[in-house]
Amino acid sequence: MQSRIQGTTMPVLEIQLDPNESVFSESGELSWMTQSIQMTTHTQMGGGGGFFGALKRMASGGSLFMTEYRAFQYPGEVAFATRAPGHIVPMQVGNGYEYMVHRHGFLCATPQVTLNVGFQQSLGAGIFGGDGFILQRVGGLGTAWIELSGELIRKDLAPGEVLRVHPGHVGAFMASVSFQITMVRGIKNAIFGGDGIFLAELMGPGTVWLQTLPLSRLAHAIEAYLPRDAGRELPATATGGVIGGIVGSILGGQ
Repeated sequence: MQSRIQGTTMPVLEIQLDPNESVFSESGELSWMTQSIQMTTHTQMGGGGGFFGALKRMASGGSLFMTEYRAFQYPGEVAFATRAPGHIVPMQVGNGYEYMVHRHGFLCATPQVTLNVGFQQSLGAGIFGGDGFILQRVGGLGTAWIELSGELIRKDLAPGEVLRVHPGHVGAFMASVSFQITMVRGIKNAIFGGDGIFLAELMGPGTVWLQTLPLSRLAHAIEAYLPRDAGRELPATATGGVIGGIVGSILGGQ
């Protein structure tokens, strides 16, 4: 198996598979593939556990079904592109290395990699919606590729070193990094509402990958440019529906 990442603003991951080699991704992630690649969609990939394992995966922000891409008889190529401008990062999993990844960061992985709920905390309504803040845990053994939006910033934290980050900018971090969501009081925050702002607190040791363009902030920026109805502002429910449609299209790769 060989892989290469091509492009700059909207990169694509191309994976060359020898006969009987495979990778898997969430359904709908495929960009293109050659003729020898066979697709199989089921709930067993990403950690197994059958249907209940798939439900746990959904709780972590993933999809119910995963798709396996396998080269049959002849070598083949399969490709996965990013949903938004950003970067693709390969991660070696196993031998004590696991990673926490933002809920829409998983792109694809080799067969023995697992994908499960890593962290979930409700932040109320506001920009993250009713699902709150969710991280996926990438474990098992093999290689996983994740996508981060915007520019990529890497921080190597020493033991006990603390980094406070807007939650949307948290792209991924080693499982050795301690993580919690805290609220900074006394700051009026129009995005989340209320007298306070949520920050992610990460404490080393370990590496943290930050993304400069969270999709949630992109959606918030788009809101100001949405069309108005006859000079009047759209009702909150209508505006939310339009934003949801835009963000849903982005996240769904449409």
